[in-house]
Amino acid sequence: MSSDSGYQPTSRRPIADVFRRTAHGCTDLCVRLGVHPNTVSLGSVVAAAGAGVCFWLGGAHPILLIPAALFCYLRLWMNMLDGMVALASGKASRWGEILNDLPDRVSDVLIFVGVAHSGLCQPFVAYWVAIAALLVAYVGTFGQAVGVQREFSGVMAKPWRMVALHIGAWVLLGDLWWGDGDGRIGGTGWTWIDLAHLVVLIGCVQTVWLRLVRILAALRARAG
Repeated sequence: MSSDSGYQPTSRRPIADVFRRTAHGCTDLCVRLGVHPNTVSLGSVVAAAGAGVCFWLGGAHPILLIPAALFCYLRLWMNMLDGMVALASGKASRWGEILNDLPDRVSDVLIFVGVAHSGLCQPFVAYWVAIAALLVAYVGTFGQAVGVQREFSGVMAKPWRMVALHIGAWVLLGDLWWGDGDGRIGGTGWTWIDLAHLVVLIGCVQTVWLRLVRILAALRARAG
């Protein structure tokens, strides 16, 4: 796909140092091999699909919760890598920004729908988490749409959703292996993944609110 000469993305997420440090060598390799950043973006969807499948099968085969969480981090890493490759190779484009965001939304759905059908949580809660994840990203783009900075603020941005899910999944796995064997919290009927989902939902509400407040503040400041 063609690139926009000299184009610089306007909505790149701040990259955590732990991801940045591991990506420089791979970025250079991708540039040398001519790997297109859009290919990396689509690779993040493949990683998310891997996570979703592992979660889905994790009810019958709990050990798959280990690679499920690792696929979530691979998805994050590749989603960060595509932008670095685009900038390093001079292939950043407006179309690339779309391909950076759209696969990310698909990835959220693939992961949380896989969890919903795993038998390891309340399905309707997992679906609400998927909806909340989409809403967080959607609200974040409001700022860019109305001419101010895109918002990435809040406690439950994409990386932290994956961290919460990872912790819930691995705590549940530990409970299945070394606890009472059913992964449920006391007599509640809720699992550790359900608890992780509840944390994500509460965090998403805070994140949506904070992003809206900051976007409105930026609009007021620009209006003088």
